[in-house]
Amino acid sequence: MPERTPPRPGTPASPLSDTSPVMRKRSLTINGHRTSLALEAPFWDALGEIATERGLSLSALVAEIDATAPHPNLASAIRCAILAHYRGID
Repeated sequence: MPERTPPRPGTPASPLSDTSPVMRKRSLTINGHRTSLALEAPFWDALGEIATERGLSLSALVAEIDATAPHPNLASAIRCAILAHYRGID
């Protein structure tokens, strides 16, 4: 019988899938414009938690971050906003 190759980290069968640095790309509509955003899975999870906490859709939360963040790169702005949220700075 041939030896089975273990699943790559970040694949659904992997125990590391929740913390994998693999980028996940999603499409969102922000202020009427369609955009794609790539973030690591833990950041998507955290963004979803924050949106739920605040009673916002993911798109609405991202639009708010985009409008108020001093960072020109949206993915970086989102990561910083998530960090600020969990540090109690927001």
